[in-house]
Amino acid sequence: MTRANCVWAGICLSLLMAVGAQPAAAQFQCNRSQDQAVECFVLNAVSTKLTSPRYGMSVSQFETYGVAVSKIMQSNQTYLVLFSTASAIGDALPPTNSGGAANLAAQDLAVQQIVQAAVTNGIVVAPAETTALHLQYFTLDMVNMMNSVGGMLQIMAPGTMLRVVDSYIVTGSVAGQPNWTTINASLSSAVTSLVTAGTLKLPANITFNQVSAYLQSVAQAIYSYKQSTGRLTL
Repeated sequence: MTRANCVWAGICLSLLMAVGAQPAAAQFQCNRSQDQAVECFVLNAVSTKLTSPRYGMSVSQFETYGVAVSKIMQSNQTYLVLFSTASAIGDALPPTNSGGAANLAAQDLAVQQIVQAAVTNGIVVAPAETTALHLQYFTLDMVNMMNSVGGMLQIMAPGTMLRVVDSYIVTGSVAGQPNWTTINASLSSAVTSLVTAGTLKLPANITFNQVSAYLQSVAQAIYSYKQSTGRLTL
């Protein structure tokens, strides 16, 4: 079973059906709280082989991850940021080298770096009972699902922002070597221009410096991805 087939959203109905097969006493325990209900869903899914723990998790850790996913899904801002991030990465940073050979590790690393940058700079906040690592796993699950949509993401072009950031890397490089002082200054100037023009409207809890620092970290992640895949541009 591929990781895409294990995406939480794709197995929710199956999990609910599996819980319905439990003995009454066990169901009572599962109904005591939302967290226990989710843990029961996950345990039944593993027991009936609908899914299996991944990312090196034990069953107990996988149950905890299931609870974290439920918290993420209930946090509109966090879910929106992670979904948008996954869509952008699925479009602009595919799991292949420039020649077409598979390179899932490069994409996975980009996911981890970009999500961590979002957490570090306060662009996204981990809900209660979740960690930054859970946010990374959740985004990885979504990206893997998007890898198998047959090119539909390219039609919608959700990776435009990443391509714009990449354009600053390209223009700020000399002989293929990025000048990060120039690139970071250009990204900060771009944010200033967009905010001043009213094109980019920052939420009340997000500052200019947070957005600039986040984009600079995203640029680093894009460069690492390009180095790993041999791509000259996105």
